[in-house]
Amino acid sequence: MANRQGTAQTTLRDAVVIAGIGVHGGKPASMTLHPAEAGTGIVFQRLDASGASSVSIRATIDCLHATESCTTIASMGLSVATIEHLLAAFSGLGLDNVIVEIDGPEVPMMDGSAAAFVALIDSVGLAPLAASRRFIKVLKPVRVDNGASFAELLPFDGRRFEIDIEFSSALIGRQSFAIDLTPHNFRRDLARARTFGFLKDVEFYMSRGLALGSSLENTVVLGDDRVLNPEGLRFADEFARHKTLDAVGDLALAGAPILGAYRSYRGGHKLNAKMVEALLADSDAWTFVGDFAEPRRQPVRAEIPVRLREAAFGPDKS
Repeated sequence: MANRQGTAQTTLRDAVVIAGIGVHGGKPASMTLHPAEAGTGIVFQRLDASGASSVSIRATIDCLHATESCTTIASMGLSVATIEHLLAAFSGLGLDNVIVEIDGPEVPMMDGSAAAFVALIDSVGLAPLAASRRFIKVLKPVRVDNGASFAELLPFDGRRFEIDIEFSSALIGRQSFAIDLTPHNFRRDLARARTFGFLKDVEFYMSRGLALGSSLENTVVLGDDRVLNPEGLRFADEFARHKTLDAVGDLALAGAPILGAYRSYRGGHKLNAKMVEALLADSDAWTFVGDFAEPRRQPVRAEIPVRLREAAFGPDKS
């Protein structure tokens, strides 16, 4: 796969709206994706109770707020949670610039995958902009360890993900999934992979005010000896594919597509975020490439209709 350094930046051809339920808070949320100028990046704009513009939050690692059960960014006292599947859709399809206007603290969960976001983006399509896309090119290996888990980024002429997971449950066990990320491969192999959780953990999550909007319509739920969803799995290795989907979304917090191979074992949102932090902290490990290249720097904190309905995410434990 080539670097695609001459590829133009993109945005949406028109604004689109989507609404549904936040998986953790269980509350309705409406979200509008707006076209944006070149160089804008991915910006979430929280609305206040009156619907007026309130706080803008860049989807970059410096705005990361939490990774315990989902990926959350924050600024000026306001946050947006469960952004990983939406970011994965943007990154997987090559959408560089968009303003996400949202009326609550959590992105709608849809069916627990990125499929609805892909359909939403495809309903209007992408528009090229008069600026070249910028990439972060990995120059040397960078590794992060966390107990028995690890992640690493390696030099590679493309965008590759190699994800290994291991659970004590016989329903999952050890699974591996690898993909060279392109819009076609993302649509075919990753977008429909759903989040998953164990029935035994639901009471624990709900006691902490989480997973209040989860259901069999948006989560693959595992009992002691079987998958409880009547339709079963979408892929035999749907668990590893979903962890790969999460990794694609979390690594988008670098602020630009990463040219390199990402490998992880028993990873999750926390490890993915630490990988981005470790890469950007090592000035010898990466460089910008592409005509839009700028002097290397950390992402800077910001201060500042098609309609679909969703079903409702459950706990996804690494």
